[in-house]
Amino acid sequence: MVNIMHINNLLYADHIQRLIKMRVCLAQIAPELGNKKNNIKKIKKVAEKSDAAVIFFGELFLTGYMCRDDIVKLAESLNEESVKKISKIAEENDKHIIFGMPEKDEEKRGVIYNSAVIAYPNGKVDRYRKFYLANFGPFEEKLYFAQGNDLPIFNTPIGKIGMIICFDLFFPEISKIYALRGADIIACISASPSATRIFFEKMIVARAIENTTFALYTNLVGTELNMTFWGGNAIVGPRGEVKKKGEYYKEDIVEENIDLNEIKLARKFRPTIKDTRFEVLDALKELKGIKFREV
Repeated sequence: MVNIMHINNLLYADHIQRLIKMRVCLAQIAPELGNKKNNIKKIKKVAEKSDAAVIFFGELFLTGYMCRDDIVKLAESLNEESVKKISKIAEENDKHIIFGMPEKDEEKRGVIYNSAVIAYPNGKVDRYRKFYLANFGPFEEKLYFAQGNDLPIFNTPIGKIGMIICFDLFFPEISKIYALRGADIIACISASPSATRIFFEKMIVARAIENTTFALYTNLVGTELNMTFWGGNAIVGPRGEVKKKGEYYKEDIVEENIDLNEIKLARKFRPTIKDTRFEVLDALKELKGIKFREV
């Protein structure tokens, strides 16, 4: 005799597991400036509590943003202690963890990048290096970092992710390239201070609408030296709807399930990807030295 209740329970359990696999967490947490050990503990705490498949932390979260000259001694390669510890956290908790850090180039002595690193639950590690370095007003990134020239797309349970970092959001060509190459999600990790809040809140929605992708925004919070970060993490759907929003100026955890079927619907109403005219992008083809890869 068939046990209908047992079958229903199995179906429900499978449904819950699928929802968890498609769940994203944006951790709006204040890093301790220069304290990698404590910041790794904060990553671990979120990973142990969250049931999301993919967890994001802000720009340069490993060290804090305003390290200035200390960046040189705080920077590490992907094969050094800090990344190994976070990779172990990802493995132990079956999570994909994405966080910002100053990354040393293993081949070029003295070269450091402002990177978004992804630790996979299978022990694999990869990174995106910030393309556009902020070097105006209070920002001095070109003093410490080299520009990236690599556009990876990360395969994760919530979809294919095209990463950008903070000031990259002002340059829509990166997000457009990601979308044309199959990214489901444009994810921006950021260290945006109060004065720039209005720009980021508008642009993260614009990137979602123009590319009919999900857009995720993970910002720092707290005060470092003379800079106060406003938080405001956001999960934006492919039609520009803000699905979840983090508190302003407070630590917060923003979680939501990602339904990739929404992209298909959005593209029926606004076929911006299908109708892209590549001849308009010819000028971008003149850029040299940019590599494209899927990981």
